[in-house]
Amino acid sequence: MSIHYDTKLQIFHLQTENTSYVFGLARGTYPVHLHWGKKIRSSAISDLFDPGAMGFSSTVDPAEPSLSLDTLPHEYPGYGSGDFREPAYVAELANGTTVTELAYVSHSILKGKPALEGLPAVYAETEEEAETLQLVLEDSLAGLRTELSYTVMKGFDTIIRSARLINTGTAPLKLNRALSLALDFPHDEFELIHLSGSWARERHLVRAPLRSGHQGIDSKRGASSHQQNPFLALLSPNAGEDSGEAYGFSLVYSGSFSAGAEVDQYGSTRVTMGINPFGFRWLLEPGESFQTPEAVLAYSDAGIGGMSRIYHRLYRTRLARGLYRDEPRPVLINNWEATYFGFDADKIEDIARAGQALGIELFVLDDGWFGRRDDDTTSLGDWFVDKRKLPQGLSDLAERVNRLGMQFGLWFEPEMVSPDSELYRAHPDWCLHVPDRRRSQSRNQLILDLSRPEVCDYIIDAVSSVLSSAPITYVKWDMNRHMTEIGSASLPPGRQGETAHRYMLGLYRVMEEITSSFPHVLFESCSGGGGRFDPGILHYMPQTWTSDNTDAVERLKIQYGTSIVYPASAMGAHISAVPNHQVHRSTPLSMRGDVAMSGNFGYELDLTRFTEQEQAEAAAQVAFYKEIRSLVQQGDMYRLLSPFEGNETAWMFVAEDQSEALAGYFRVLAGPNTARPRLRLQGLDPDKDYILKETGVIYGGDRLMYAGLLLPELHGDFRSKLLHFVAVTA
Repeated sequence: MSIHYDTKLQIFHLQTENTSYVFGLARGTYPVHLHWGKKIRSSAISDLFDPGAMGFSSTVDPAEPSLSLDTLPHEYPGYGSGDFREPAYVAELANGTTVTELAYVSHSILKGKPALEGLPAVYAETEEEAETLQLVLEDSLAGLRTELSYTVMKGFDTIIRSARLINTGTAPLKLNRALSLALDFPHDEFELIHLSGSWARERHLVRAPLRSGHQGIDSKRGASSHQQNPFLALLSPNAGEDSGEAYGFSLVYSGSFSAGAEVDQYGSTRVTMGINPFGFRWLLEPGESFQTPEAVLAYSDAGIGGMSRIYHRLYRTRLARGLYRDEPRPVLINNWEATYFGFDADKIEDIARAGQALGIELFVLDDGWFGRRDDDTTSLGDWFVDKRKLPQGLSDLAERVNRLGMQFGLWFEPEMVSPDSELYRAHPDWCLHVPDRRRSQSRNQLILDLSRPEVCDYIIDAVSSVLSSAPITYVKWDMNRHMTEIGSASLPPGRQGETAHRYMLGLYRVMEEITSSFPHVLFESCSGGGGRFDPGILHYMPQTWTSDNTDAVERLKIQYGTSIVYPASAMGAHISAVPNHQVHRSTPLSMRGDVAMSGNFGYELDLTRFTEQEQAEAAAQVAFYKEIRSLVQQGDMYRLLSPFEGNETAWMFVAEDQSEALAGYFRVLAGPNTARPRLRLQGLDPDKDYILKETGVIYGGDRLMYAGLLLPELHGDFRSKLLHFVAVTA
């Protein structure tokens, strides 16, 4: 890990353990990209860029016709003075024009990684863990100064980028676009992957060749969304799970975003990523600045899997924070699909008692405990206990659960308000709305305007009061609709375009204050399941409810796709009842358990209805998960067979020291007259022997990886097998 600057050649060389990121200064003015990929030495880098003469491109200087902004591989391009590709920023001057041109002014190289004001970010625990380059660019005529930040981290093959734009002039500036990065590649020989879907079908893997023009993804929903995830990657042709080059781009942000790849007329590729410019406007008064979210770039020459494991380790250990970053996550039972809104204290205690008999450690009371919440038409915002259902209050119920030897958790939806609520009747202006327009509802609710400090203060006080009232050790933080009528009663007309991002800044402030005030609480994010599964939220809440779809077959694709970027420790995964409440499919308890044990394990059904056989099977599942949960939550994940490519899925988790491994195999449908499958494992030490704990048979690591393991016969549809290996000690 190091950052070097060659003063003679004016070249910056950022190095991680296995990669290099190199850019120089064309004419000492324009930062131009030279290389990002496998690590190279610093010799003879400067001639990687040769602009050449291109037809129909304007020139910076008639005396130097080969220098055109339209062909420079810019590090942070603008628009209007010669570059016709996607810009990283657009600033509107007081005279209404948008022509700006940033030029190099200075740079500094710092130990450590500075925090981003008001925004979630990857962090270094010591200064020795990171090094940061801050590059200062300026357009003195426009009064615009931009500070580009590049960080390298010890032990991670990542480049972490962000930008800060500052008004150094005497007149206001309007930012119409402020992305986190732009990066130019010298060719277009790539395939693009991203994660797309919908509610109950999140983060399905999409892969396609790059083509001429612009390909991209975005969210205009005020959230990172079920539909798209703030991630994309470029792959070398035919790259697979364990071979080929993968260039990943992941945005640490939870609001509307844009990410894309543009192939220009000369076959070069520009990747851009950041806050979605659609609907975004930000007024910068003289002296004010705007900080973009950061983007995390990960490179691997060991395929998609190699890239994924870089993200997994970084996000698990240097983005997630707090007690539960490293502590085992408890096995839980949630009452939502068991009771929905119809429960009382005795019913909850009955389910908790059934869970205690199985070895479950945490009971979570879901929606319906507050206000007069008998359905989803009322009471959001009224965070006081419904004494009709819980006459003795939360503290009594929590203590009843605690007496069973279990922890107690609670559901909230703090960002929302029901029109039928005491809060809305008192403060109808506290929701996002536009004067004289309808207030569109989704799930019978409106969104509180978190761009307003007083609204944030209310949420902080209301949630903190509840968390202080009872022994609560877990919170499920839900958010069940996207933004419409994006306006704020507290902002003037010239700043209405700031509402959505100011909402995110308010949300981050709320989450920071609450999670910091209750460090013993495990917070799990949720947004109709996986509608806000992104790195921004992961900074405050170390896990997210992966999807409202709990069907074991559907979860294979959802959890596989999610794992392209996010570690298993971030995924909430539960066993639910059958027929499944989302797709009405019936799958065996064994497969439901095997899939759910590939994340943070729990149950979401009425345990009091289990048969004796189901009780015994569930107790065995809980005991087994406790045995392997540290491996799942902290190990390296390897994907072996893709549900997007066939009838079988397989993945595995390997301890960092390769002393233990858990492999999971899942088959959806049975076939006639088929051979027994042979599964080749990954990530093991080829020189170690491993015992399969179920059978006691010992296998060489080399045998398991290079020759494979013949799986046992599985009869019928929806079958699975978990295989637990432990290294044999001398």
